[in-house]
Amino acid sequence: MFRLRALYPSRLRVFYSGAVGKDELVTELLNCTGEDHVFSLVSKNKAEYTVYHVSCAMRMLWKFQKEKTDKQRKFDQIKSRPEFLTLRFLAENKTSLMSDGSLLEILYSVLRLEVEHHDSLVQQLTTEGWNRLESFSMPRLARFSERLSEQGLDNSPLMGQIAEIVNQKLDSIEEINVLTTLMICISNLASPRLCDALIEKADVLLDTMDPVYYNSLIQILRFLRSLHYVHHPLVEKCNHMLLQNVPHMEAGDISNLFAQLGKSRNYRHSDFMLAAKQRLIELMETSNVSFIGLTVYWGPSIEQATREKLERTALLIADELNCQQALVVVDTLCNIQSWNFQLIDKYASIIQKNLDVFPTFQIVKLTQQLMSLHYENPELISRLKNRLLFSLQHSVSPKEVSILTHTLSMLPSPCMDEVAISRIDAMLHQCSLSNLHAFTLSIGKWIRSDPTYCYNTPSKFVRLLQTLNRCGRERLQKTDQLDLMLQEIRSISGKWFEETLLEDTIAMIQRLINQVSQSNLPELAHFLARRNIRCTPVLDRIASVALENIHKIHYLAFEQILSPFAFLNYYSPTVDELFDVCIQRFTPHISSIDCFMLVNMAHTLAVANSFPEEVIREIFSVDFLAKLESKLKSQSDFFNKIFGMKLMVLNRAVCLECPQYQVPWIHERFCKQLQKEDSFLASPIQKQIHKMMGEVLGGMNYVREAVLTPYFYTVDFECVLDYRNQAVPYSKLSQLQMTKNRNVHWDSGSADEERKELLPGSRRIAIDFLDSESYCNRSHHVKGEVLMRKRHLEILGYQVIQIPHFEWNSMELSNNDDWKEYLRKKLFTEQA
Repeated sequence: MFRLRALYPSRLRVFYSGAVGKDELVTELLNCTGEDHVFSLVSKNKAEYTVYHVSCAMRMLWKFQKEKTDKQRKFDQIKSRPEFLTLRFLAENKTSLMSDGSLLEILYSVLRLEVEHHDSLVQQLTTEGWNRLESFSMPRLARFSERLSEQGLDNSPLMGQIAEIVNQKLDSIEEINVLTTLMICISNLASPRLCDALIEKADVLLDTMDPVYYNSLIQILRFLRSLHYVHHPLVEKCNHMLLQNVPHMEAGDISNLFAQLGKSRNYRHSDFMLAAKQRLIELMETSNVSFIGLTVYWGPSIEQATREKLERTALLIADELNCQQALVVVDTLCNIQSWNFQLIDKYASIIQKNLDVFPTFQIVKLTQQLMSLHYENPELISRLKNRLLFSLQHSVSPKEVSILTHTLSMLPSPCMDEVAISRIDAMLHQCSLSNLHAFTLSIGKWIRSDPTYCYNTPSKFVRLLQTLNRCGRERLQKTDQLDLMLQEIRSISGKWFEETLLEDTIAMIQRLINQVSQSNLPELAHFLARRNIRCTPVLDRIASVALENIHKIHYLAFEQILSPFAFLNYYSPTVDELFDVCIQRFTPHISSIDCFMLVNMAHTLAVANSFPEEVIREIFSVDFLAKLESKLKSQSDFFNKIFGMKLMVLNRAVCLECPQYQVPWIHERFCKQLQKEDSFLASPIQKQIHKMMGEVLGGMNYVREAVLTPYFYTVDFECVLDYRNQAVPYSKLSQLQMTKNRNVHWDSGSADEERKELLPGSRRIAIDFLDSESYCNRSHHVKGEVLMRKRHLEILGYQVIQIPHFEWNSMELSNNDDWKEYLRKKLFTEQA
């Protein structure tokens, strides 16, 4: 009997769905011309309404609203109509009779009509879906998981149950869009083993995907980004498929891709970015492309004429755009660092009129953008602040609280009331390290803006900082997951981490050193190199794990893995073997590697005094340099300067250390431009050393300051000693030339002529003061770049003297006589 009862609802579902094709009421609903027409049919025929009629009516109501602009949509009016209440009542009473398709369609429509997530109808539909999880097909399970994400249930037990079903039925998924939807929805709850299985499955289904679904590719890359995991083969495959389809993309496709992937760490392939921007230029010239689609082309590197044209267009069509489109334009103005205040003010006024329709996350983003644009409308800023404070007081998410707090601290006069401070204090014990770091930045701004801080000791802020520091240390000391901590400390920078948590972080890594594996090697190596942490047990562990798993590691990860050894100047037989093996595996792929990545790899190897001939010849070939130049045109000035410096350092190293490669010096003009922009300014210690060297050598004409060498090294001080170890004075002419050309690089000819003037047996001495930046963190071990500089100066004919800051500032050197004696030993004893 109970078995028959269990079958009864499902039999009715079949009955209702089977009668659809013969129902004239369905035809009338599908032919409705507006909401009033739908409600009229509901009012007249409510006694005859079945589950499918309710589903059809809801779908039509959303269809008519979807066709309207944001300003024209009237969700509140729709939901207040008595006919809508009738539809709600029918849906709630027939939930168990709904087919799976009708259930998901009604839930979708209800959420689109902005029925509150805590509403009884939404809750009942969601609960019914939960009861049917095991019977859902995988496509319907994917649709249901999307509805749960829309309700903020990404970390719920229900989503966890879906993750388990996916784990059990993964092999049955045959559609890439179904898989990628599930990947995004369960990413927060998927185990490492399930994540690996999802990645493997996505890799297989990509090969069968026809036609290409851009959204699926985006979701795969978003999934990898959410895991903070660079799976190079899958990223490369996605990028290759996108690159192949650029000629078929429309402006909307490119806009969506840039919006989703432009700031992703996992997606920096310049080939696609360049091709996509060229495609946009074609669309501008050949078709009437929507302005919003073209905003993705805007960037710091955009040509001035194109920029001015787009700004004029943006101003002309401002009144035609809805509030969401206005947000896109403001985001673009922020990205290009626009100073067109008329344009900024126009779009800010559009947003201000519709501020109430924006959810919290958009209010946060909008506030950050307007502050970066230096927007100063008091009324709008006040409304934004009130919205942020309201959200802060009601938020239960530590991450959301930290973001809201950080955004509030960006506002003018960011004083916080006691309610907000108590809210933060209550959240601290639940926060990740990245959240705690965001709080320290906010508190620092509050302290600087609080006029009572100096008279209020210990202040509320000091107590908050003390609690925050304690929570950070406890989290590091108690954690047993290395991967989790590496994710949390990835984006942290600044004095707070260095002064408060660095030692505990190093201790944590050493305590969990057995968790170092092939998957977290790049992240751990990147952290050590970025923080200048020369922890030899951890470096040895990285080298041994990398060698053991070298055939499982993708060649694009080698640059990150090798970087700490090169830049922290740490070598051992195991490390030397690792470099050799990585070069052997990396070299066969140089023709297919992105230009920027190849230069980064060669630069890292150069710092380690390694110059694989095939790699060097590839980089300095005419074709490669031409391709690189074209890509740099689409990058920002800041990026071009940083990358140009890296390429220059590589070029200089090859010219000095590998003359047999006959690579020309191509950075003369670049270096002269840098010298014009960057003037030398001696520090107080450098001025002190300069003065004392003059006294030690017998006069200021025996020493030169800020000397530019061939290949544009700047030596702090230079002097010449003859064969008797006596200082040689510089001629008046040379001194005059040095004064006139302080910031101009010698060319090779003038440098050679200067050297020919030295008497036989004379020595040119370069004296460099090494500040704390020249050494590894909390160590007296020089960095790899300092060692490379010394090597190059010696090749140029210098004898190099290095004055470490910890020696010059030590207690042993407490007066002028001690400093002079120190310099005498450096110049005449150690160099004899």
